[in-house]
Amino acid sequence: MSILVVDDNPVNLIIIEKILKNEGYPDCIKVNSAHELFDYLKIDSDEPMDCDVDLILLDLMMPEIDGLEACRRLQKVERLKDIPIIIVTALGDSNKLAEALDLGASDYVMKPINKVELMARIRAALRLKYEMDWHIERDRKIRYELDLAKQVQRSVLSLPIDDELINIRANYYPSSELAGDMYSWFPIDEHRYGIILLDTMGHGISSSLVCMFISSVLQDTITELTDPEKVIHELNRYMSQLYSKDHFIHYYFTAIYMVVDTRNKQIEYVNAGHPPAVVFHDGDQISKMDRGSCAVGFFDKIEIEKSVIRYKDTARIFMFTDGLMEVLEEEGMDGFQALTAKLEQCKDMEMEDFVQWLVPEELRNDHEDDMCLVIVRTK
Repeated sequence: MSILVVDDNPVNLIIIEKILKNEGYPDCIKVNSAHELFDYLKIDSDEPMDCDVDLILLDLMMPEIDGLEACRRLQKVERLKDIPIIIVTALGDSNKLAEALDLGASDYVMKPINKVELMARIRAALRLKYEMDWHIERDRKIRYELDLAKQVQRSVLSLPIDDELINIRANYYPSSELAGDMYSWFPIDEHRYGIILLDTMGHGISSSLVCMFISSVLQDTITELTDPEKVIHELNRYMSQLYSKDHFIHYYFTAIYMVVDTRNKQIEYVNAGHPPAVVFHDGDQISKMDRGSCAVGFFDKIEIEKSVIRYKDTARIFMFTDGLMEVLEEEGMDGFQALTAKLEQCKDMEMEDFVQWLVPEELRNDHEDDMCLVIVRTK
């Protein structure tokens, strides 16, 4: 436990040091001025301090640089601003003391020093410092774990596919470290692909965990069951396992799951309460994927009905989450209408150019909800 004492009066330094050592705080560093304080703390250097400082006892009235200016400078240094400062002063000016507290001091004690009062204020300041250090360390561990969870979450997202039959890719702009949108696709056989885009309730850790839970069963569910109705039923069964009767919490997600059959030129799909996907096919034809069921996981049993869209030549499919619609809303036009209008304008662009045009950088950097766009183009 290291306490740094700053006073231009050598007698005061000796008295405070003796009090501290008698009370069980032998690690006491004494300096005579704010300049020596700054040198010891290496305030203008990137070099580490000689040792950690847990508390500063700072005289208010000192030549050249007083205690107020010293507080002001310490607060500007990120690594020093959380060290508690107790002002030690003979000055009874309440305005000066209030200013010191405003500038970062945590407490004060008057001269002549009362040992009982001094030690009570030191112990209180050190308790607060201990709690603050504990929270800082906990936050550091949480940030590390969140970063690891983010990497794990993103590692399960499907990589783009670009073969002789189909091109599938996604653009994903999460709003926070852990996101609630997820996409996956898997080849079912030589000409069919199972593709899903889902958006879980909420944000942060809970929605991320739901995504990871679903991702753990997704590949087997899609490749073994294949049929959109069966896949959504099975995912709803898994989601019902998360229901907590004690807390009355239903975890659920909206989704579109589809099977693209490039040989028979058809798209079977179920829309489970999700914003409709848009399909451009056969010239100027536009179809919406807007039918199927309610959200997955909201009820133990749900009624599901798949639909089929057929095309003659090629199809370009745009799937998206509601975060993308929200940022594209325009006056007099809701997000879906605005997005559909933009899709019609640029549906034939190359994918990279299209995404840059649809979601400019300023929208990607300033949004409150996760934004995800999945583009599927048959060949």
